[in-house]
Amino acid sequence: MVPTLYPGDQLLVRRTTVVRAGDLVVGRFAAAPERLVVKRAVRSVDGGWWLVGDNGAGSDDSRRYGPAEVIGRVVWRYWPLVRKAR
Repeated sequence: MVPTLYPGDQLLVRRTTVVRAGDLVVGRFAAAPERLVVKRAVRSVDGGWWLVGDNGAGSDDSRRYGPAEVIGRVVWRYWPLVRKAR
């Protein structure tokens, strides 16, 4: 989710299925149920939500896995003052 989120950022997530297009959400793709992902909700589709990452060139999202089940919506983000070098 770079440039929106970076390693070390902390999120507060509310478990809900009430989502609007543009929300940051935590979801799970049926094709990879062991992975939780943080993505941007684009639109509701049959079978869940279409989720995409903010880094289109380097993101595994609905373009690869299809619709996702939304687990919760990000309601707060904390950006550390000091970021670790990547």
